[in-house]
Amino acid sequence: MRLRTVLATLVLAAVALGGQPATAATPVTIAYARWTHTWELVLTDGHVVKVPEALAVAPPDAVNPGARAAFLVSGDGRRFFYFRKSDGRFAERTLHGREHVIRDLTVATTGEEWPSVSYDGGFVVTKTSAPGLGALLDLRKGRSLPLPGKTDTWNFAGFSPDGARLLMQGEDGRMTVFDRGLRTRLRSKTRLWATALANDHVTAAEPVGSWPKSRTLRLVDLRTGKASRTVTVRLPRGRRIDDLDFDKAGHLVVRSKTETGVTVYRVSKTTGAVTRVRSLVRPDAKIWVLPGDDAYEPWTEKK
Repeated sequence: MRLRTVLATLVLAAVALGGQPATAATPVTIAYARWTHTWELVLTDGHVVKVPEALAVAPPDAVNPGARAAFLVSGDGRRFFYFRKSDGRFAERTLHGREHVIRDLTVATTGEEWPSVSYDGGFVVTKTSAPGLGALLDLRKGRSLPLPGKTDTWNFAGFSPDGARLLMQGEDGRMTVFDRGLRTRLRSKTRLWATALANDHVTAAEPVGSWPKSRTLRLVDLRTGKASRTVTVRLPRGRRIDDLDFDKAGHLVVRSKTETGVTVYRVSKTTGAVTRVRSLVRPDAKIWVLPGDDAYEPWTEKK
């Protein structure tokens, strides 16, 4: 998850997609999406944008009818992605822009294929139940890219915060860093797993221990193959690492679910000490989605 959006005090009022544009000084972005009876975007200025054209569940003719259909928001809060009710195609748009259809993806494969988007929303990767990868789409150039090495047996780990690199694990267990053209830029010398890649495109991180109870992590230098000592993240009692990433400044960032929502912490790479960045209160909705979330994250559903 890309953790940058700041949530303003919410004064909820419905507006149309063609509402007032953001100013240069205070750009309005998407704070989060929520689903009650339809998908809605809650903006950082408190306004609410309805997205009635977005599917919430897969239709009866899908592989998994009734399964939750993906709704995604890019990490920068500027773009959102959904499957259309009209034809089941995956679509992308900005708050004040036109809809762009991504024809490579349809809602028919919901529950068998899960999309992820880069921080800037310009690249889409789908993971499959095979296991492996499905589509790799560079939306900025409007093209679908062939799988590296002509094999789909890659395990996608994530994007760097700048969106310039993709981190994946191959059949041999080694982590590989690709650019957006899927050219190999760095191949790890070890089989250590990592789940987050920093903007230096060399430093990676992974939680240690059994998920979802992990409170420890370690860093991995993909160039040398060396791992740091295990660091215990000093989260409040009862909290755990629900998501691990780097921000654009290179800080290690952890998201942890709370009783009322979620809290984001910046973590010392050496001591594990945490600094609270912000806390978000969960809306009264069945599902909510934060910018940078993957297609399905169990913690987002109201139990």
